[in-house]
Amino acid sequence: MSIKTDITHLPGWMKVPLPHGTDYSMVKNVIVQHGLNTICSSGNCPNKGECWSAGTATFMILGDQCTRNCRFCYVKALMPELPDPDEPDKVARSIHLLNLKHCVITSVARDDLEDGGANHWAQTILKIRELNPGITMETLIPDFNNKRVLLDILIREKPEVISHNIETVERISPKIRSLATYKKSLQVLSYISQSGVITKSGFMLGLGETEVEVIQTMDDLLNNGVHILTIGQYLPPSEVHAKLVEYVKPEVFKKFKSIGLEKGFRYVESGPLVRSSYHAERHIHVKP
Repeated sequence: MSIKTDITHLPGWMKVPLPHGTDYSMVKNVIVQHGLNTICSSGNCPNKGECWSAGTATFMILGDQCTRNCRFCYVKALMPELPDPDEPDKVARSIHLLNLKHCVITSVARDDLEDGGANHWAQTILKIRELNPGITMETLIPDFNNKRVLLDILIREKPEVISHNIETVERISPKIRSLATYKKSLQVLSYISQSGVITKSGFMLGLGETEVEVIQTMDDLLNNGVHILTIGQYLPPSEVHAKLVEYVKPEVFKKFKSIGLEKGFRYVESGPLVRSSYHAERHIHVKP
């Protein structure tokens, strides 16, 4: 990849339309009324307008304060409050009000909790299914420090897709991730895949990675059982976060999509505006 793009100005391909429409307003109102968190807002996602206008959202449970301090992430790094025991029911009722057929649930890392929040996760999944029969679900999870007993709690609930992001190439990973490691994430993904569930991961471009490193990351993910891959552009949340090295051009993303599909991924989302849950409803049709 060539670092030729002017990083002082947002390129045209990164600009998104302003949010609009009754569906956008409905999603926003339901989230506010129920006091819920979404990664759309907490993660400052550029696709919030598109997704909310289509009546979809990615719900973030276990609060909006993370026990880790990753240098790429917009989510606040503070000691969280105790989990809200009513949150599983609030999320389930919100999904019901929005009449969703597919939902994505994610969470902050909760290293302060003995179970990392795994049982809260399980309760949330149960409540969602109880109130929304027939719904399909993707769970975008932290690494739970690769504790198999905690991963098993989620795996037993059998969400259609379990996702965990590798975030970046191995060389850059220690520079931008807090506590999480490249090797640990691969181990988590491998264990999930061995359970038979559709397994998904993603990483960002624009942090100074090379093409060789990107392809190696693809191979590492494939060799650890990942079926679905997402690749998107890194955008610094603030001046104190990891610096942007390059706005990667759309044709480079297209190239990596072709390479990923040729290598054997069942589905690849690759583009400047792609984020983990982008077009997530399409991923449930993949066969593990």
